Amino acid sequence: MLLAFAAVCAFDGVKGKGGLFLLRPVFGWQGRLGIFAKMKLGAFMQVVTEFPFAVMEEEDVGIVMPDGCRLSARIWRAKGAGAVPAILEYIPYRKRDGTLARDEQMHPYFAGHGYAAVRVDMRGNGDSQGLMTDEYTAQELQDACDVIAWLAAQDWCNGAVGMMGKSWGGFNCLQTAFLQPPALKAVVTVCSTTDRFADDIHFKGGCLLGENLGWGGVMLSYSSRPADPVLRPDWRADWLARLEAEPFLAPRWASHQARDAYWTHGSICEDFSRMQVPVLSFSGWADNYMNTSAHLVRNVAGAKAIVGPWVHQYPHQAVPGPAIGFLDEALRWWDRWLKGVQNGAESDPAYRTYMLDSAAPDASAPHRKGIWLAEDALPSTRVTVAEMSLTAGGVLGGAGGALEQVVCTPPDLGLMAGEFFPMGLNAEMPGDQARDDALSVCFEGAVLDAPLAMQGAARLRLRLRSDKPRAFIVARLCDVAPNGQSVRIAHGMLNLCHRDSMEAPSHLAPGEDVDVEVVLDDMAYRVAAGHHLRLALSTTYWPFLCPSPEAATLTLLKGSISLPIHSAAAASEWAPPPPRAARAWNHHAHTPPHSARRLEADLLTGKLALVVEDRSGRVENLDHGLITEENYAERFEIDPANPSDSLAQNDWTQCLSRGDWQVRTQAHAEMRTTPETLQFYAKLQAWEGEVLVFEREFSEDVPRDFV
Repeated sequence: MLLAFAAVCAFDGVKGKGGLFLLRPVFGWQGRLGIFAKMKLGAFMQVVTEFPFAVMEEEDVGIVMPDGCRLSARIWRAKGAGAVPAILEYIPYRKRDGTLARDEQMHPYFAGHGYAAVRVDMRGNGDSQGLMTDEYTAQELQDACDVIAWLAAQDWCNGAVGMMGKSWGGFNCLQTAFLQPPALKAVVTVCSTTDRFADDIHFKGGCLLGENLGWGGVMLSYSSRPADPVLRPDWRADWLARLEAEPFLAPRWASHQARDAYWTHGSICEDFSRMQVPVLSFSGWADNYMNTSAHLVRNVAGAKAIVGPWVHQYPHQAVPGPAIGFLDEALRWWDRWLKGVQNGAESDPAYRTYMLDSAAPDASAPHRKGIWLAEDALPSTRVTVAEMSLTAGGVLGGAGGALEQVVCTPPDLGLMAGEFFPMGLNAEMPGDQARDDALSVCFEGAVLDAPLAMQGAARLRLRLRSDKPRAFIVARLCDVAPNGQSVRIAHGMLNLCHRDSMEAPSHLAPGEDVDVEVVLDDMAYRVAAGHHLRLALSTTYWPFLCPSPEAATLTLLKGSISLPIHSAAAASEWAPPPPRAARAWNHHAHTPPHSARRLEADLLTGKLALVVEDRSGRVENLDHGLITEENYAERFEIDPANPSDSLAQNDWTQCLSRGDWQVRTQAHAEMRTTPETLQFYAKLQAWEGEVLVFEREFSEDVPRDFV
């Protein structure tokens, strides 16, 4: 038996109506960062070729840190503009090839409007010297502060620096602002977090995410590649040193099973008052960093936020549409805070959100219908809280009272959950929830006579008991159409060991009644008349969450959910600028990309697996000749008869070449679960030409103290 849905994406552009450029989805890759284009571009975007200033570029500028480590920067500057502000993006994803496609559409756009746009490879990555040891280290953030000071001191800079980024870059620009370097005057953060334990790729609600292993494999592969020999004559010695020092971080992350000092480092929620520069935040409802924008608006003075329907991409490139003119919104922010232009950006609505309308489930939705709402502050005065009880018989919103509802769901529930951070149109977003709903314990609301609008976070309160000391519960709020199709509006999860504290977890006492609260993710959603709400509860959610050590049975004794009901406007309250960017990069695709995503069922063993495959194809940069190729495969396997026995694994191949020079790295990472341990294994290999020059294996067992 094989259920398959595949996506094959073209890497090209075709001329659209009105002189616009239709950018097709680029490269499959199910949700990490791979070669240049893990940007699944799905919207019409106007390509701008003429700017107020001509743009000059320096492809490799050395910024030397106090300890002598040289970081490599690519800088675009406005000709004839004099001293201008600098805009820094500082990430490990390789400016020479990794993010080059998006860099060339974004940074020249800023430079052409009178800025110096600076893209820096972090220490130990791309063309920079040094070694990388972990994410968001004290060294990484100190380097950021030193880079900002260097930029401010250049004769072409007016002393004002802004910092921006998506994902890693969105994280570290907030973390750098927390350190208050004097020259940093404003931040634009996209798809980021304020809390590394509660809202990142490792844990959610205290539950260990399946993507913890996935991200460990990404970093093992991503940092294994050498600098470009054209820029670094010492590339080979540097490469071998990188490989020798390369860490496999997934077990380290998994071992920190409470919100300890490891996670509070870099979490700006520890002291929001330290955020002294203006912050503009962008998030997407299809991304699992959707909560950050509201957190910033609520806690950071003057912060502004825009939340659209998007996946984990910059909003001018993202699906589902509508994409918006992110670069123009960012320029408005930079003009106000770096140039002092009185453009009113400080008076813009604090929280602009795209309220999604009911639609059929689509894991590859290119567009979502909805309206833009604008709030002057959070909490919104237009939101009221409606309490709905969980009632015996599976009714949501009934008379309430005592329950005696058992929840013990199959281990393969969750296959329709989608990726933690989808990147595009390869069935990475949540699909029809009907399959997972059928395996869950569900409470059904009444059919709606009129549309129901919600904005904010729903809160589920339960009294329950468990028969095991370690268990979790997952709640999904769904929009159910008359034909039975189910769309996930929001989900939330809680490791019940963290029922009282994220900092000090404790085991459950089997048979003891406890009161818990599960906070679902933020949402902005309008349920159509004729549809109804469904609350689906489960004790499993594979592969989104690592399964419990033993199959747990929860007994629900009482429950209610608080819904943030919004008196939504009939029409949009904000009209964003259309998406625009600089011209695309100069390249040639030698072989086509390919992506696939499928479910596999073994009829002999009963095991089920989610399989993801992605091949970028061989692509040549026609400006500097580097040819790149990336292949990726991932497998999440579960045995319904033995729920504590699961396997997650991923394999990456990275290839770089130019003329006779060829290098290749292969990284394999896996995690197996037993009732007692998380068993991690990884292998990293590297070839120069056909000669194996490096090989190393990693093996580590992590005790399952609270997961």
